[in-house]
Amino acid sequence: MKRKLFRIAAVPGSLAVLLKGQLRFMNESFNVSAIASEGEQHQTIRETEGINTIVVNIDRRINILADLKSLYKLYTLFKKEKPFIIHSITPKAGLLSMIAGYLAGVPYRLHTFTGLVFPTQTGMMKKMLIFFDRIICFCATNIYPEGLGVKNDLISYGITKKPLKIIGHGNVNGIDLNHFDPNLYNNSIKKDIRRELSIAKSDFIWCFVGRIGYDKGIEEMINSFIQVQKKSKNSKLLLVGPYEKELDPLPHSIEHEIETNKSIISVGWQQDVRPYFAISNVFVFPSYREGFPNVLLQAGAMGIYSIVTNINGSNEIIDNGINGTIIPVKDSIALTEAMLNCLEDASKHKNYNEKYRRFIAEKYSQEYVWSEQLKEYQLLN
Repeated sequence: MKRKLFRIAAVPGSLAVLLKGQLRFMNESFNVSAIASEGEQHQTIRETEGINTIVVNIDRRINILADLKSLYKLYTLFKKEKPFIIHSITPKAGLLSMIAGYLAGVPYRLHTFTGLVFPTQTGMMKKMLIFFDRIICFCATNIYPEGLGVKNDLISYGITKKPLKIIGHGNVNGIDLNHFDPNLYNNSIKKDIRRELSIAKSDFIWCFVGRIGYDKGIEEMINSFIQVQKKSKNSKLLLVGPYEKELDPLPHSIEHEIETNKSIISVGWQQDVRPYFAISNVFVFPSYREGFPNVLLQAGAMGIYSIVTNINGSNEIIDNGINGTIIPVKDSIALTEAMLNCLEDASKHKNYNEKYRRFIAEKYSQEYVWSEQLKEYQLLN
């Protein structure tokens, strides 16, 4: 009989997107179930991954009463189902499931830190988040930072003295190179995509994919794009992703610029981001904090040059001057300069570059990442 493996996140979308395909793969060796708050993507997970899902509502914000209720539900679930391994990937899910698993006596309690929030916080909030992460590590039997930067932060802030192991070269799911393949988009298809977005053939397209929020560096990106526009009238900025106005609001002036600047095209959340990469020249990702951003792997697999900030994950994926440019965080002057440098050497970024794709394939193919994660599970006896 296969042993039970529970993968846990606060929202089902995290499991459906971040672990797409991996859950089905692991289900061949384990009896896998996914646990997350209620949402339509539970059905998506059941259909695409072929596994069972369980609803346990987990509030992403601090909510003592709701958190205690979620903790109790997780505890009773673990006591009843007796999983061999529980493995969480988001902060609040990690906190509650590691405590519940510890109390319920789950043999192996795994948590992957896909990113740390506290380094960018200050005051009491920072102290509280550090305390929560220390609890996660105390209750967990195995701790996995998604990348070297996250590992170094966990060590330098004294979060835990337990061993910290990076799976493979980092990243939780790897990249499907058959899916993120620029050769799937010929010139005719790209022409149609541009026409739908009212983008001319001569336009130079800067692209951002992710949450449209303050912590993603959207303010610096918009301010830099305004400066770039003054020297490049045919520049277009393509924003692909949802707004999070409650959790991570933008300054009003930046929202207004996005809404009124005709050269900024915001298409919202998209199930398939490949068409937008396919028509783009340069990917711009000036985020303030990340764990190990999948979107950079996607851009690289699509052969796109990237401009990124010097943060965890981004500075591990991008080799400065080889497959992208690394700039300081919250530095719109440096971002503007990097964008203008790309324009000066526009021919370099006219079409996808195969070497960017090979760089990603060598370290982050999905097959490699999945096999390394399975090996780690199989070591738990």
